[in-house]
Amino acid sequence: MSINPIQFQRGLSLPDFLSQYGTEAQCESALEKVRWRDGFRCPQCGHDHCTVFRRGQQPLYQCSACHHQTSLRVGTLFQASKLPLTTWFLAIYLITQAKNGVSALELMRSLGISWRAAWRLKHKILRAMLEQEADR
Repeated sequence: MSINPIQFQRGLSLPDFLSQYGTEAQCESALEKVRWRDGFRCPQCGHDHCTVFRRGQQPLYQCSACHHQTSLRVGTLFQASKLPLTTWFLAIYLITQAKNGVSALELMRSLGISWRAAWRLKHKILRAMLEQEADR
């Protein structure tokens, strides 16, 4: 019997994941690269220059032309969430790496958040994955 190459493909280990996405700054940087591959573009006017400043913990991007303010989270599944990006990224990692799925209770224990927050987070991630597959 031959070995299934899909089953034995190299994944991302938990230590590797934590070294790449272990801090909020690393998660923000990764999200920025995915969200604006060719650099910032104002969602209002399309201008490519902005000023970055922080309001609390969250970076805000203000267009230099129209002064429209946006953030990395607006228009994503992270929008309106008070959870840090590190928690979101770890939840995505745990959900996508689990062979038999992850319960909200298991996410609650692994992430150190309430059961309701874990349930909402899990369902938002699964819905986003479903929408991504439907778009293909």
